[in-house]
Amino acid sequence: MVEPVFCLTLPRERRSCAVFSSPHSGSDYAAAVMGASRLPLKQLRSSEDAFVDELFAAAPDLGAPLLAARVPRACVDLNRSPDDLDPALIAGASRRFLNPRIAAGLGVIPRVVAEGRPILEGKLTLGEAERRIARYYYPYHERLRSLLDESRARFGLGILFDCHSMPHDALTAAPSVWGRRPNLILGDRFGVACERWLIDSATDIFTAAGFVVARNAPFAGGYITQTYGRPQAGLHALQIEVDRALYMDEACVEKLPDFDEVRASLALAMAELVRVGPRVVPVAAE
Repeated sequence: MVEPVFCLTLPRERRSCAVFSSPHSGSDYAAAVMGASRLPLKQLRSSEDAFVDELFAAAPDLGAPLLAARVPRACVDLNRSPDDLDPALIAGASRRFLNPRIAAGLGVIPRVVAEGRPILEGKLTLGEAERRIARYYYPYHERLRSLLDESRARFGLGILFDCHSMPHDALTAAPSVWGRRPNLILGDRFGVACERWLIDSATDIFTAAGFVVARNAPFAGGYITQTYGRPQAGLHALQIEVDRALYMDEACVEKLPDFDEVRASLALAMAELVRVGPRVVPVAAE
């Protein structure tokens, strides 16, 4: 039996151009990586955006699809380029395309999880790496692309909300917001992945829902935001990073008692996000 790559939950009726994606919440470890890993499950899960698919589960009830990974990030990172092959992990991988992510062990097939802990003993063959990418990576991106194309065809534009969580410690690098540490970061690749009205509206919406919102620091958006955000083509992408300390015990990878409250606050924000559109300036008649 072939394990599923993702879980797609569609609304009964598409009422929004929005698409919600959770590429790092996959937790199906048994078939994917446990047999070859040198790490126990809890350490493997340290790189996972645990429970993010549940945090954004209101999307289908609000008229928008929710695409969530089943494959774990420790097996294949869906938020990387398929060319981000790490020669320190993959025998035969080219060294021509090295970048800081690959050097840190965070290529499309990660070499390490949090705190630099190596996932595997030895190396993968290039063939095995290519099989993982073909089996898990491309089907997720093909479905994500088709959902956005459907949005644009039906509504005239598509909006991707790329949903993630961030370690609480990462927020030490975030700018303060009116003297407070942010707990939600919006990333638009510094204005490249979406037009200004989207990040402005999202900032207002999440702030009204009780979050402390910063933009683009320390997370401006990854491969998915960069790749699918094409405002000139009617496709807008915005990354959402939620502080894990709000809803989970990071060390134990367990939900906190406040989980449902945080999910409800996000659902309130999502109810407004699915209705967001360009702020049109009327043109005077000639």
